[in-house]
Amino acid sequence: MLTTAVDARANDGSTSLLPTDLTWDNFRFVLDEGGFTTYLVNSLFVALSTVVVSSLLALLAAVAVARFVFRFRTALLVMVLVIQMVPMEALVIPLFIQAKNLGMLNHLLGLVIVYVAFSLPFAIWMMRGFAAAIPKEVEEAAYVDGASWPRMFWSVLLPLCAPGLVATSVFSFITAWNEFVFAITFMNDQDSYTVAAGLRQFFTQYGTDWGAVMAGSTLITLPVMIFFILVQRRLSSGLVAGAVKG
Repeated sequence: MLTTAVDARANDGSTSLLPTDLTWDNFRFVLDEGGFTTYLVNSLFVALSTVVVSSLLALLAAVAVARFVFRFRTALLVMVLVIQMVPMEALVIPLFIQAKNLGMLNHLLGLVIVYVAFSLPFAIWMMRGFAAAIPKEVEEAAYVDGASWPRMFWSVLLPLCAPGLVATSVFSFITAWNEFVFAITFMNDQDSYTVAAGLRQFFTQYGTDWGAVMAGSTLITLPVMIFFILVQRRLSSGLVAGAVKG
């Protein structure tokens, strides 16, 4: 009986640590029949839109709180920190009702707005350090040379804050790319799924297609790795520079 059991395990390949046959069938199935091509396009649109909008708003807000003195500035910064303490899951039902009333369910724009709202507190706090670290004399020199505020902002502040934008864009991109709860709650149309929501279809009541799950997980990971590789040169210096006020 023992010999038979050992032979059975040897025949089904369960004793092999490494796979004996390499195949791309699972990737082809996921991209074709699994619809992952559509999910990847949806996720890229949502993630890149979140990065662009949140970075722009965070930069403008950071410059405002770092350069201008106005009432309730400290209270505003405290509110930004408090918002980060609220768990995302606690806001699913209120945001779902709000999106339903606005007719934004099954629309990728609705997800973009939600992800921007969750990315902004961290991005504003991060960018504030970069904006505060830029000496005011640099701005004054631009004004002396005849530059207007928009010209100074575009030619002086924006290049100096670029490392901070890279650091915050990585956070915003990963948040929008990997988020699952809002994606599955807001989207009832399968054609509007993001990759995190689309991966769920391989988990059914009849079993789990592990080959498709692993292939889909690999496809989900690759864009994040590529995005990180593209910006990693500026990321390290950006994270350190934002903590120093010169």
